Amino acid sequence: MKVYRTSDPMNWQDILKRPVQKQPEIARQVADILEAVRRRGDAAVREFTARYDGVTLESFELPEEEWQSQAEAVSEALRRAISRAAMNIRYFHQAQWQPEVLEVETSPGIVCWRRPVPIQRVGIYIPGGSAPLFSTVLMLAIPAQLAGCPQVLLFTPPAKGGQVHPAILYAARLAGVHRVFRIGGAQAIAAMAFGTETVPAVDKIFGPGNAFVTEAKSRVAAEGVAIDLPAGPSEVFIIADESADPALVAADLLSQAEHGADSQVILATPHADLVTQTLARLEAQLKQLPRESIARQALQHARALITRNLDEAMELANAYAPEHLILMVRQPGEWARKVVHAGSVFLGAHTPEVLGDYASGTNHVLPTGGAARAYSGVSVESFVRWITFQQASEAGLRSLGPDVEILAHAEQLDAHARAISLRLNTRKAEKTP
Repeated sequence: MKVYRTSDPMNWQDILKRPVQKQPEIARQVADILEAVRRRGDAAVREFTARYDGVTLESFELPEEEWQSQAEAVSEALRRAISRAAMNIRYFHQAQWQPEVLEVETSPGIVCWRRPVPIQRVGIYIPGGSAPLFSTVLMLAIPAQLAGCPQVLLFTPPAKGGQVHPAILYAARLAGVHRVFRIGGAQAIAAMAFGTETVPAVDKIFGPGNAFVTEAKSRVAAEGVAIDLPAGPSEVFIIADESADPALVAADLLSQAEHGADSQVILATPHADLVTQTLARLEAQLKQLPRESIARQALQHARALITRNLDEAMELANAYAPEHLILMVRQPGEWARKVVHAGSVFLGAHTPEVLGDYASGTNHVLPTGGAARAYSGVSVESFVRWITFQQASEAGLRSLGPDVEILAHAEQLDAHARAISLRLNTRKAEKTP
């Protein structure tokens, strides 16, 4: 973990630079996968599934009886934990969802309103492999269910025997998923985007993934396919004062570092001794982690920033715009008011970031790579479209129409103006004796 002093703001850009993500070989492979699935559908998906997941499937969709039987393999303790997490996620997202239809009379006789309409078919991608993220099923499927999406399709890589992790299936059942497809990687994104003979194209793609999945989402988005948000490697930024426990700081840094070798973790504090103590705790805790090698790779581009004061630490955090921001300071509520750019914020020593990863109730699908400057995390509103409506009475048209004619002529759009004048002139003619 590299240590920097931040006294010169001219160096901040270099200090806060994220690891380079663009890999030409991955981009080339993903482009080939997308084009193959677009042209050859199921056959291409089947070939890539055999190549990358080591399994040949006749049918990609998981049969209902297998879904049920595999979900029953989840232990009672894990079922209870998943159910409690689901309850909190549902409670928070339902409380945030305010879909009231409000009519506004903008001018006499002119009424406008908007109405939320759920996205009809959504696809959610759930990573499998070494870390099957069943928690992400809850984070995506529950808001989709609350939004009223008629079709929620789940895509996840199959195991060697074609199975899906039981906890993913249990969470999917609990959260209202309608269909499960055993497809992973860039080929899953391609199937969702373009559709195949047996996989329907979706209206919007959600979910995190590895570099191949991220590249695939970026490419289909460039073609007009809707995705949730720009997403990449996990990241956490911790602001700490002298009251912070270095063992807890180290634990929170490692909780993100173990996600992947490309994760980035940053500590900002005015206290050099806290950095020294945290580095020692990091080394001790690393040796106890099954994913030690992954976390060590992530720490190679980690940063410890020794700032002049906490205000400068907050300036750095806002400049970085982290996915996760932890305020491990004496008065976290006061400092929280100064947050401008962040995906999700965790206040105080008793609020580790992993609480939000699983069960506090907030959503863990968040913007990364600095996208928190302009994007929010996933919510119920991510699964709806707001359609606007308007209706004018005859009196309303007579009142507002002349001004619209003037505006249209000023923009040299005469057909626009005629759409008004024909109506106004017709009404005048009808009223002439």
